Amino acid sequence: MQVLYGITTFEENPAPAKIHELLDKQLAQTRQLFVYLTWFLTQVLRYTETYAFKKASKHLPTQEDLNVNTKLAGNELLWLIIEKPDFQKQVATLKPENRTDAELIRKIHSQLIETETYQNYLQDPARQKREERSIMEFILNDLLLANPSFIAHIEELYSNFDDDAESVVQLLGSLLQKPSSVSFDTIIDPEKEKFAQSLLKTVLEKDKHLESLIIPKLKNWDPDRIALLDMIMMKMGVAEFLYFETIPPKVTLNEYIDMAKDYSTTQSGQFVNGILDNIRKELEEEGKLQKTDFKKSTKATKN
Repeated sequence: MQVLYGITTFEENPAPAKIHELLDKQLAQTRQLFVYLTWFLTQVLRYTETYAFKKASKHLPTQEDLNVNTKLAGNELLWLIIEKPDFQKQVATLKPENRTDAELIRKIHSQLIETETYQNYLQDPARQKREERSIMEFILNDLLLANPSFIAHIEELYSNFDDDAESVVQLLGSLLQKPSSVSFDTIIDPEKEKFAQSLLKTVLEKDKHLESLIIPKLKNWDPDRIALLDMIMMKMGVAEFLYFETIPPKVTLNEYIDMAKDYSTTQSGQFVNGILDNIRKELEEEGKLQKTDFKKSTKATKN
């Protein structure tokens, strides 16, 4: 949707290679956000070492200053993530350290060491996988994502945060559950990327035909006054109806209703739903809505 919206500023439809490049750029922004969030989380944990060093370096350190518990910095899950070759590769390329707010890390760490959750974590000298993961999840959810200062920091650095936050946080959750299951090089499933490329290409190539199905359903609406994003989403929805046989119409309707509510006007969800559902019914009546049961098609392919 974002790529199609950007293409509206072009004088003519871009070549297939350019379309691929535009989508890759969108995915690259998502990767950059994912890498930075992961990097920031790791730095909060590793700040324990810096904190201990500062305490011990006081002019007249107390016994407490000399014995700061650094268990957090040795968190085994933390090091599984830090030592992932794909993470190290992206860190070396993107250099998130150049964008990191060191003072914000210090403040978040200061908040952390005052929490009961952190104190309970320190009580057990052993390293339990569940506790190692739980403390990282606590820092992520309660001290970063629930922190207005941190969110403001991220939004200032990444304009795509509002769009990508949900998917990136889900990726982070998967990373904390099983680091080996997440790749920083390929953050989107190849099949999903293939679908995105195909949908982009189809909407651009079939633009006039898609419009010819939408405009008659607008009735009292002036097509030129329809919100551009609404028109783009309706074209995408109709393209899925006609050219993507394994996507159930109900799934298409639900997806574009949600997108319209999130990205367009307050009335767009109901408007887009009404137009798409009318087109769906007409296509069904005319026998033009050819859908294949996804499970059956997958089974047939395997056989």
